[in-house]
Amino acid sequence: MGIGGLLLLALGVSMDAFAVSICKGLAMKRATLKAGLTCGLWFGGFQALMPLVGFFLGTLFREAIMAVDHWVAFILLGYIGVNMLRDAFDKEECGGCCEVEADLSPKAMFVMAVATSIDALAVGISLAMTDGVNIFLAVALIGAFTCAMSAMGVKIGNVFGSRFEKKAQFAGGLILVLLGTKILVEGILEQMGRLG
Repeated sequence: MGIGGLLLLALGVSMDAFAVSICKGLAMKRATLKAGLTCGLWFGGFQALMPLVGFFLGTLFREAIMAVDHWVAFILLGYIGVNMLRDAFDKEECGGCCEVEADLSPKAMFVMAVATSIDALAVGISLAMTDGVNIFLAVALIGAFTCAMSAMGVKIGNVFGSRFEKKAQFAGGLILVLLGTKILVEGILEQMGRLG
C-alpha cells in the first residue's frame, strides 16, 4: 500500500474519533485549546496504538492465511466501513451526541478512546495481510490525523453543533469500504497473474 492509500486509511480511521469529538464540543459551554488537545492526544494515541497491536497479531497468523489475505483485509475493512455507514444513518436527529458528556477526565477519556479505537485493531490486522505496508508510517499517519481531526472536532462541535457528525461517519465508512475493495481487487489480480 502506497502513501496515498495510507493517507486515505488514516483519514477513514480518524472519522469515528472526529465524530465523538464533535459531540464532546457540542456538550461544552466553551471549547478551549486544552480541551481540543486533550481529545486529540487521547484519541490519536489510541488510534495509533491499536493498529500496531493488530498488525503484530496479524503477522503471527499471516503464514496460515497467505492465500486469502486480501479477502481477510477486504472483510475486516468492509465490515468496519459498513458499520460506520449504518451508524451514520441510524443516529437520531441529535446525532447520538446526547450520550457524550463534556467530561475530559482520564477515566472518561480512556473509555471513549478505547471505544473509538477498537476498529483500528482490526485495521492493523488487515494491514498485516497487505504487502509492502510500512506499519510505523501507517501508525504515525493514523495517530497524527486522528489527533488533528479530534482537536478540530471539539471546536467544530462547539461552534456548529451536531450536523457534521453523520457526514464524518459516512465519509469514514465509505473510505474504508473502498479501500478494502481496492485491496481485494489487487489481491485477485495478483493471484491471477501468478496463475497465468
